[in-house]
Amino acid sequence: MSSGTQRKRIRKSPSDRRAEIVDAAAAIALTEGLECITLRRVAEQLDVRPGLISHYFPAVEDLVAEAFGIAAGAELNALLPADRAAGTPTDRLARFFVLATGAAYDDISRLWINARHLSRYRPVLRDRVGHQEALWRGRLEDLVREGVDRGEFRTADPYVTTIQILVVIDGLGAHANTGTGARPEVVTRMAVSTAERELGLESGALSRHGAALHADVTDAEAASGTDGSPAGSGT
Repeated sequence: MSSGTQRKRIRKSPSDRRAEIVDAAAAIALTEGLECITLRRVAEQLDVRPGLISHYFPAVEDLVAEAFGIAAGAELNALLPADRAAGTPTDRLARFFVLATGAAYDDISRLWINARHLSRYRPVLRDRVGHQEALWRGRLEDLVREGVDRGEFRTADPYVTTIQILVVIDGLGAHANTGTGARPEVVTRMAVSTAERELGLESGALSRHGAALHADVTDAEAASGTDGSPAGSGT
């Protein structure tokens, strides 16, 4: 084959190449598990030599932690955007539950369970899990506090309420990994019910609000021709 017809490899900048490696590792984490992230496996995913991966990540433990952080961080931004202009606190909390308690959230739930288990033996991953937990807790607590300040929510301790909500969500995520099949509605609504009770909302208020938001989004997507898939891991 002449040199004029050979495919030319595009030389990527170090930052672009590193981001590509981390994104590939994050995809492997979501579909196969964090323990499946190896230098060779990521190299296969990107069709490059393992030496290129080790150039950017000499220790695979650093890549595993980075991959988890990217996946968990992306899901946090999809579920609880930092932009407070996107609706009222009730709007944003209802949207959070629509996305976070459905079957689409199961992949990221499994990743969290996977990360917490492996972090018992991997200090670098343990630090990253703790960091991500703090980010999630802080983002949700900020939303609860904003709702209290605006008179939409009522709770004596936003921090405790936040922990209660997250504990139930984590429990539902663990249940999703039991393979027990369909979950009764009373179970799938446990996190929403906890939030409504602890925030002084009428029973069913967040579900009704979420259903209305979902209908508005569906109508808008139908008009624009998009497919309505949720952002992120689809957590």
